[in-house]
Amino acid sequence: MDTMLLLRLSGLLLLLLLLPAALLSEAATLALYNRCRETVWPGIQPSAGKAILARGGFRLLPNQAYSIRLPTAWSGRVWGRQGCSFDPATSRGRCATGDCGGNLFCNGIGGSPPATLAEVTLGQGQAQDFYDVSLVDGYNLGISMTPFRGKRSAGAGGGGRCAAAGCVSDLNAVCPAGLAVRDGGQGGRVVGCKSACSAFGSPRYCCTGSYGGPQQCKPTSYSRLFKAACPRAYSYAYDDATSILTCSPGVSYLVTFCPHH
Repeated sequence: MDTMLLLRLSGLLLLLLLLPAALLSEAATLALYNRCRETVWPGIQPSAGKAILARGGFRLLPNQAYSIRLPTAWSGRVWGRQGCSFDPATSRGRCATGDCGGNLFCNGIGGSPPATLAEVTLGQGQAQDFYDVSLVDGYNLGISMTPFRGKRSAGAGGGGRCAAAGCVSDLNAVCPAGLAVRDGGQGGRVVGCKSACSAFGSPRYCCTGSYGGPQQCKPTSYSRLFKAACPRAYSYAYDDATSILTCSPGVSYLVTFCPHH
């Protein structure tokens, strides 16, 4: 049995034990589980016009799980903030990676790159869900995203390419020097790995200007490094063929931080 499948099954079984039975219903649920050795502060940003969930962010202790009922046709992204410190009186502070304007509650604000993203768009009616894990904004924490069916089974079921997505490898350990973000500046430990677009701002890496299309914007040495480490995640803007997944309506999603631990 491969590593990804073992992580998927162990994470699902533990989460199903932790979640209240009422949440394992037919309605789509977003379940977040922290397998990191340190506290993670998830951030949640809805797409334009969609509801803000859980005020956009909260604290998740090691081995803690949290579940949110998803509104119909909701879409948005989730990421993990790390190295955070907030004033209890004002809920203001900062995070080493993924910071959303110095706020504990992101309230619709996105995270500062680099940040590993889990993204989902729920279908309406018979339309399929679309979901992925993306490194387009760089990498800070390993994330896996696993569909499941609540009470009916612990497996995803349904049609489409309904399978686990994610970046399980620790990209910080192999991050090129030109992309590395270090805690405390030069000489500190690597806490994030920028995308080449964020690091260099070149249209070639950002897929903009004369590179603004799938025929013009091709993989680079940096995106290939990301793809080799994390074959189930977006490595650059037009990495659709091997990265975007689909499920039939009614599936819930488990996002696990640090699934390799």
